[in-house]
Amino acid sequence: MSRIRVKNEEKIIRAASRIFAENGYAATKTADIAELAQLPKPNIYYYFGSKEKLYRAVLESVTEPLLAASAPFIEYRDPVKALTAYIKAKLLISRDYPYASKVFASEIMHGAPHLPEDIIARLSEQTRTLSAKLNDWVEQGLMAPVNGHHLLFAIWASTQTYADFNWQITMALGKEELDDGDFDQAAEVITRLVIDGCRVKSLTEG
Repeated sequence: MSRIRVKNEEKIIRAASRIFAENGYAATKTADIAELAQLPKPNIYYYFGSKEKLYRAVLESVTEPLLAASAPFIEYRDPVKALTAYIKAKLLISRDYPYASKVFASEIMHGAPHLPEDIIARLSEQTRTLSAKLNDWVEQGLMAPVNGHHLLFAIWASTQTYADFNWQITMALGKEELDDGDFDQAAEVITRLVIDGCRVKSLTEG
């Protein structure tokens, strides 16, 4: 039963991510989510209790990976390795959670009216930690004198755009959807812009 529950919850969250992304919170109907998930409508309430709780589950489905993406800053002392891995992790979130990412972006653009306080606190703490790490690297002479916060904002914008503005990117590339090669190329370009533009040094450099 536990495997069935997990499978059904995942199906519902995927369907809800798309419906919330396309219609917004207020206009979303649980019946539409159930239809897309190919499950009876009562299952939505059985697994999640309410539309509000399901919306939170959609937000958590992308905020948890967003929080986990900062792991390279802890795993690596070397700023080149940390930033390279961080950028790749952020792009993989755009690839793997495109609709949930759109829901999160819409929530933020509307002033985060439904974003739970505990998630806001965790994201805020992550931002403070990462920007402090970047500023430490600047003080150590391992990076050009750039503001840590604004470098983070630039990385967020360049990586999350592959989910939030997917339509514009696929249109520009003349294809129906992005593939792994597109995300690999994006990672290469964004990483080079950050590493070369901010003159990031490896700890192995003299």
